Amino acid sequence: MAELLTVDDPDDPRLYDYTGLTDVELRRRREPEEGLFVAEGEKVIRRALRAGYGMRSMLLSAKWVDTMRDVIDEVPAPVYVVDPDLAERVTGYHVHRGALASMRREPLPAARDLLATARRVAVMESVNDHTNIGAIFRSAAALGMDAVLLSPDCADPLYRRSVKVSMGAVFSVPYARLDSWPHDLDAVREAGFRLLALTPDEKATALDEAAPHRLERVALMLGAEGDGLSARALRAADAWVRIPMAHGVDSLNVGAAAAVAFYAVTAGRPQP
Repeated sequence: MAELLTVDDPDDPRLYDYTGLTDVELRRRREPEEGLFVAEGEKVIRRALRAGYGMRSMLLSAKWVDTMRDVIDEVPAPVYVVDPDLAERVTGYHVHRGALASMRREPLPAARDLLATARRVAVMESVNDHTNIGAIFRSAAALGMDAVLLSPDCADPLYRRSVKVSMGAVFSVPYARLDSWPHDLDAVREAGFRLLALTPDEKATALDEAAPHRLERVALMLGAEGDGLSARALRAADAWVRIPMAHGVDSLNVGAAAAVAFYAVTAGRPQP
């Protein structure tokens, strides 16, 4: 059973995992280096635990203690109980959901190991907005994508905002980073995948005409908001595909586009 510890000093070193959560640059450096990430809210914390992540500690406001009682009783990690004002001073924002947990990161799998068993893979290039990362992972989980591969400069899926937007779906879809971009796309192709670059370019084939759901193995490439896929990534693709637009709209937000495209590549597949 975890120990409940009331803390009334925002500078208490035991709260260090939770300091400055709104400082994106600081947290992007700290969390991977220190092997942690922060889960926010009851559902996300529970999903992280079910996915096998170990808990370092929890930070709760008093009214959330009863809600999280079963977790407190089962997980041998310290639980710091603070009032909402102190939580805001520590984290830098009002913690609306009243529950935070510092979780231990696990080593990422190698891309080749994910590719060995996957059939439908999302490949992201330079997607560095945490909200978009979270939205894409949520759609990937919901629509049955098997794995996600990230270029070296993609945002961290385990950053608090990504985890929150995905509602914990980042724990459901295995992912790996490609160390050499775009050269590692050759390894994806060699694993039997057809590389489809999603682009609004008029030269691209409409998704329904491309019928990607009929292909044995598909790697769908997605670019950053606004810029889209780089010229290098487009040259590395086997084919370009697009989502037909109407009413003069030129493109969709990458999160929305990913959901549409994921459905197109997984249509007819039995879902787990």
